[in-house]
Amino acid sequence: MSVQEGGGKAVTSLVLGIVGMLAWLLPIIGLPVAITGLVFGVRSTNSENKGMAIAGLTLSIIGIVLSIINASIGAFMGATGQL
Repeated sequence: MSVQEGGGKAVTSLVLGIVGMLAWLLPIIGLPVAITGLVFGVRSTNSENKGMAIAGLTLSIIGIVLSIINASIGAFMGATGQL
């Protein structure tokens, strides 16, 4: 992997992490976006843009956690008839 490829992956991870932070309200959209951002972030941690990769990783992890919490609350409310 060249430095240029890793830099693009770091930027992609950051952008997907930001989108994941906004999309967690709809877990069916937020979860795949955040997981994809996580994969790009992990793959670009050895690149020149390590700071962007770590920021993307952090935002993606937060987006995954929020999406799972939102989906769990929705499933609980649906199972108990509160929706």
